[in-house]
Amino acid sequence: MSTVSAMNFGIQGIHKGMNGLRQNAQQIASSNTQNDITSDSPDIDDVAEPLIDLKLNALQVEMSAKVIQTASEMIGTMLDIKA
Repeated sequence: MSTVSAMNFGIQGIHKGMNGLRQNAQQIASSNTQNDITSDSPDIDDVAEPLIDLKLNALQVEMSAKVIQTASEMIGTMLDIKA
């Protein structure tokens, strides 16, 4: 795999993770409005899955950033070798 395609995979991973984070946040925020107005807290079943997915998507963004960082370092190393 070339470093350029590794960078592309990293960028795609960040985009996918950020989109997932937005969706999870929306689900969590809307779960409180869907419950009975007299209830002070959302039903735990409504927010459990989005909370877990929120963490998974955050990890995806973090790992994708590490892929980009590693690819960038590899490009720098190759440039040092060529120079």
